Amino acid sequence: MKTTQRSRRQVLSGLLAAPIAVGLVVPRARAAAAAAVYIEDGVAWDGHDPVAYFTTDGPLPGLPEFAFDHNGVTVLFANDEHRAMFADDPMRYAPQYGGYCAYAMSKGQIAPTVPEAWTIHDGRLYLNFSLGVRELWRADMDGHIAQADGFWPGVLSG
Repeated sequence: MKTTQRSRRQVLSGLLAAPIAVGLVVPRARAAAAAAVYIEDGVAWDGHDPVAYFTTDGPLPGLPEFAFDHNGVTVLFANDEHRAMFADDPMRYAPQYGGYCAYAMSKGQIAPTVPEAWTIHDGRLYLNFSLGVRELWRADMDGHIAQADGFWPGVLSG
């Protein structure tokens, strides 16, 4: 089994929170140990290039040779151009809520994300736990954003 799959399964199997529709979330009490950026296998955002969502209309895996240290977190990019774009304006390209599930954040919880479950709304990148959760997110993005903004980043400290 891949490390990513095992890690996600370990996170989900240890959760105490109620399910959110088709996924589980980390309860606030456990969130105290969460980093401000969603990290999997030592890199941000499952090793995917955040700029690619804007320039190629979807996720692209980053490469170690185009790594960038962003506030102590390793971010990978598909090419040097994307790395430079991010370095010039990280707030524009970084996923909202540290790359944790935007829908879960709207419920005051944190959950991991998958690169395929993404949305750009009003020029901002939002990631979700799964494609099913992304549909819940998209049903009322403005409302969910307003709710999530109220919880972020305080939800990380419990």
